[in-house]
Amino acid sequence: MTVSETTRSPRHRKGFMRARDIAVTLPTVTIRDPVMKAIRVMALGRLPGLIVVSDDGRPSMVLTGTQVLRMGIPGAYQEDPHLARTVDEAHADRFWQELGDLTIEDCMPRQPDRPVTIAADATLLEVAALMARSQRPIIGVVDASRSLIGVITLERLLTHLVAIAGLGD
Repeated sequence: MTVSETTRSPRHRKGFMRARDIAVTLPTVTIRDPVMKAIRVMALGRLPGLIVVSDDGRPSMVLTGTQVLRMGIPGAYQEDPHLARTVDEAHADRFWQELGDLTIEDCMPRQPDRPVTIAADATLLEVAALMARSQRPIIGVVDASRSLIGVITLERLLTHLVAIAGLGD
């Protein structure tokens, strides 16, 4: 599943760029998707995180890269670095192969963070303030019905802020 297409040339309304103007289409996942799919999507897309959407396309949570990585590592090995050190490389590689059909739902945090979203008509200052406050490198852009229409990554936001400030050289 992917976010609906929102990549367009920037539009200016009253001189301000809006969240919708820099939102891009990125892959999303559902809680029924395998953990390996989430890892693969993040790795291939070089993404800082993933947005998990419900069946109706509404964001239900945002998973950062480290949260997705954590899903693939057994808890005992996360809690005890000495235990992780006892596993040789050949056996360590099996952890990734043994993820098999584990789904995101199987591995979700007990109390997942609420998704960080912003309205499509928010200014870039509002986007930057929310991203800084939430400490999330990826936020969802939603329409009036709270359906996901795109995402903004930290890298994309910074690129646009540098261009606006004329610091591109």
